[in-house]
Amino acid sequence: MVVTKIADQVQRLIGLMSSLPEWLVAVAARLAVGMVFWTSARLKVDGLTLKDSTYFLFEHEYALPLIPHEWAAVAATLAEHMFAVSLFIGFATRFGALGLLGMTAVIQTFVYPDAWVTHLMWATGLLYLIIRGPGPFSIDHLIARRFADRA
Repeated sequence: MVVTKIADQVQRLIGLMSSLPEWLVAVAARLAVGMVFWTSARLKVDGLTLKDSTYFLFEHEYALPLIPHEWAAVAATLAEHMFAVSLFIGFATRFGALGLLGMTAVIQTFVYPDAWVTHLMWATGLLYLIIRGPGPFSIDHLIARRFADRA
């Protein structure tokens, strides 16, 4: 009798959790991962200029193979800004998430291989966005609706 009541309560709680809207997960993933990369990008610049410390980091700490550190500093900073904004507004979200997933893979492989738990959390949010999209509160959704109306 008690076991049945507990099982009923557990099922009711599971039902409640299952009814959470998926758009909430999409918005949370877009904001959480976007803020990680936006914050990183903003720390690398002073106005519209890359800081000397950014070049230093890419030369000494982030030293990547096959690409000059000056190019890597500029490319990474631009990509972090653009892809983060892409996630925030939900425009070309899957492509922005794919770009940030690629950056995460590079960071994991060449820069901070021991930070795999952090990178796995980023990758989880990014993979969700790649697979499921940005949700209804996005420019992508508005564009899709516009083209669906024409079909």
